[in-house]
Order: sequence, then structure tokens, then C-alpha cells
Amino acid sequence: MSKRGYISRYSLIIKKLKSKSYSTYEELKSYIENQLEYIQMQDDTLNMGFSKRTLQRDIKDIRNTFGIEIEFSKSEKGYFISQSEAENLNFQRMMEAFDMFNSLNIAQDLTPFIHLEKRRPQGTENLYGLLHAIKNKLQIKFSYQKFWEGETSQRTAEPHALKEFKNRWYILANDDKDGNIKSFALDRLTNLEITKKKFELPKTYNIEESYRYCFGIISPNDNKPLEIILSFDPFQGKYIKTLPLHHTQETIINTEKELRIKLKLSITHDFIMELLSYGDTLKVIKPDSLITEIKIAHQNAFKQYK
Repeated sequence: MSKRGYISRYSLIIKKLKSKSYSTYEELKSYIENQLEYIQMQDDTLNMGFSKRTLQRDIKDIRNTFGIEIEFSKSEKGYFISQSEAENLNFQRMMEAFDMFNSLNIAQDLTPFIHLEKRRPQGTENLYGLLHAIKNKLQIKFSYQKFWEGETSQRTAEPHALKEFKNRWYILANDDKDGNIKSFALDRLTNLEITKKKFELPKTYNIEESYRYCFGIISPNDNKPLEIILSFDPFQGKYIKTLPLHHTQETIINTEKELRIKLKLSITHDFIMELLSYGDTLKVIKPDSLITEIKIAHQNAFKQYK
């Protein structure tokens, strides 16, 4: 069997356990056999043979390849995925990527029916190197091109963490130029060099805490989080309910006329741009400072058409 065929079988085992924890060997075997046609799309030479011994080998390979632990519960008499919340999020994202990879490979002859977004590369080729530098506390050097500057600058920085926002990846790093922690977009970062120079993480700075009440990638700096109340029309509200703006989101009113939510956030440029994107489907209820900023932005936009 090809490597793709093996990985496809691993994927089916994981998907089955995602949909039904504590699946028995018989349930897993039946599910995989029913999906044989799907697996053969990955490897048309495959003849399925799935035994208990095969399952145990697959569980070991899944652990070694993907870092996903599958265990057997004697009390529940079935297999289940043992993951923490953070590990489960990484696992979900990995499965999304694998499903996309598989689907695109299957559909090579179906290009008229698949329309990918045309966008520039995300700079993910540097992810592995940056993770290595973060884990080993190694200083990095790179070239960086800001959107608003014509010249490329050379940077030396201490990498602390990677952060994703709106399908872009950023490295959060202490810039040697001024000693401030900044975000650098990977799609504008080139010529990455991982030096041998070690650094120590600052004891007084916690990235997770700094961004806890932040929307987007711009650090709130000294801006304290505020209680924010937003009102959406019922149509837009359906989207906001299924895809919350922030983990602090709470529903206050949910009727046929309005969805009203409460957030606890620092007001940053990223957040204001997000609110403006909702146009007349959104009304800011609180705080007054945010109401003023949104009003001014809409008034300035209106002036463009006079």
C-alpha cells in the first residue's frame, strides 16, 4: 500500500473516533470497509484487510506520525481519542489541512468545479524554522517589508510565539532595534536566518495574557479592556452566533429583530476595522468612545461620495 493509502486509513480511524467516542473494533472495521472506495481513490492497488493486529499497528503509527493518542476504555468497551483542549484544537486544524490535501488530490480532474482563492503565499515555509528558534530560544535575523514602506529593512529579533489571524501567520518577537515586542507577518518576511545566539524570555511578559482581551494581531499596549455592547440585525446576527467575534462574547438579546452581544476587549485598530466591515447591519451601544470612533469613520467615508 502507498503512504497515501496508509494515511487515508489513519484519517478514517480518527474521523470515526471523532464522530463516536468509544467505538469498538467491529465498528471501526465496518466503517473502514464501507469507505474502501474512498481509500482506493488514494491507492487503486489497495486490497483492504483490517484486523485487530492492523488496528494496533495503526494506533501506534497515528501516535508517532500525528501525536494523537488513541486509547481503549475497558469500562466503555471502546476506543477513544485522548486529547486536551489545546491539543484537540491543533488536531482539528491538522485534520482540516489533511482533508483539503486529500480532496484536492482526488479532484485533479475536477478543476472546473473547484475555485481556490487567488492569494499570495502565506510564508508558511518558515514555520518549522521559527518553531525551532522559539523552542530553543535562538535569536533570528530576517528581511522585512512593511506595507507602508518602500524599502526592505533588516531585523534581528528574539522570537516568542506564532499567532494566526485572518488566514495570516505572524511571529511575535522582541525587536532588537528598540526592545519592543512586535508582530511580523510571515508573508512579508524573507531571508530567515536562525543564529546560534541564545536569549532568555522576559519574566514580566506573558503573550497569552497580553492578547487575552485583544482582537487581531495589534497589541493593546496599555489600553485596558472595556465592556463593549453591539447590536446586529437578525440576518447578520445568525453569522455572529455561529462564528463569534471573540471568546468573551456573550448573548444579551436574541430575538427576531436583534442579536445583542457583550464583549470584553481592548479597542484596537483591528477591532474597529472589523466593526466597520459590518456596515449598517451593526450598531454600537457601548462604550461612548467606540461609538464616536465608528461615527467619525462612517462620516469620513460618506464624504468621499460628495
